[in-house]
Amino acid sequence: MRVDLPFSPSEDPFVVEHGGFYRRWVSMVHDVAELKRVVQSLEGTTDDLWVPVWRNVGSRYEARGDELAAKGDHAGARAAFLQAKTYYSIGRFPAELTELKRDISNDCSRAYQKACADLEPPLEVVDLEHEGFPIRAHFRAPQGLGTVPAVLVICGADVFKEDRGWAQDLCMTRGMASLVVDGPGTGENSFPWAPESVSAWNAVLDYLASRPEVDRRRVGAFGISRGGYSVMQLAGTEPQKLSAVVAIAGHPFGYVMPDEELEAYVESRNRRAGFLFGAPNDGPSFDKSSVSRERTEFKRWSLAEQGIVDNITMPVLMINGKRDHVAPIGNIYFMLETGPVAGKEARIYHDAGHCAFKYFDHWAPAAFDWLAARLTRPEEGGRGTARGNH
Repeated sequence: MRVDLPFSPSEDPFVVEHGGFYRRWVSMVHDVAELKRVVQSLEGTTDDLWVPVWRNVGSRYEARGDELAAKGDHAGARAAFLQAKTYYSIGRFPAELTELKRDISNDCSRAYQKACADLEPPLEVVDLEHEGFPIRAHFRAPQGLGTVPAVLVICGADVFKEDRGWAQDLCMTRGMASLVVDGPGTGENSFPWAPESVSAWNAVLDYLASRPEVDRRRVGAFGISRGGYSVMQLAGTEPQKLSAVVAIAGHPFGYVMPDEELEAYVESRNRRAGFLFGAPNDGPSFDKSSVSRERTEFKRWSLAEQGIVDNITMPVLMINGKRDHVAPIGNIYFMLETGPVAGKEARIYHDAGHCAFKYFDHWAPAAFDWLAARLTRPEEGGRGTARGNH
């Protein structure tokens, strides 16, 4: 059900609104009124004032889940544990910056594992390694269907794999396997975040395709925010290995912001840098930016600058809100105007912000329906039939 909230493209953690800070979790919270009450009780964002508030709510839900599990109410317990996971997830934002953040991150992982304890088929925790860096992932596959299509689900910068279990659920109900992985440098993916991180995604993709449950001719990728960038970068780097891609937001693809838009973008990032989420004396949790810095970073990260846009020849679906302050909507228009003529689709929500989470209930099932349709029939999957050497 779509939540009735005001809209503002911001990062203000003291307001619950569409397009704002809590966009990351609103679709996973059952009682938004409760979320708003908790936010109203906040006295600050440093870990001493932030973590205990969210941990208190998460602990209540986790205790409720334990009670229901003891009574044999597995569905009720799962729902409670997922709420606990979500509140713990808010508490660990944006990462394990301090001991308190590491503790609540462990709470988050524990609650999620409890939520998945009775899943059939079960959730498999997979430990991988790339260039000496450990990477932990979550794998699930339907049983009794032979080899099936699969989706690599790539997380973003500050929401981790425990918060993408819903994507795995949507894969399962559509007869697809899935592997959910934290973004490089976040959660339980220790590979450093850099443009070269695509090598880690390539290794993870190879692992997924090697699973005996998976038809390697029918593998797709799905990513949100930074993950939306990563799936497009992976598609341009290893096009022969992917049959379809869904990118929810993502930046930078190649769109060059005009000066006025770039200045507003920098201003938004600098406002975010004013909120401190570490220990009281740790200083900024996010670096400040500038126009010159963003221009330099664009040269380093842009898919166009990397020369890979023309390689993205498989079916692609791009989704975002028109009023995105993090990944400008121009990225989608750039992709529609650049590279191969056919194969690219887009959905833009005019009154939504970053990742269009306001319309999550609309685009989430539709995106996985889209993936299932293209991965179920490999002859319609672009290069999906030419992957025999993978």
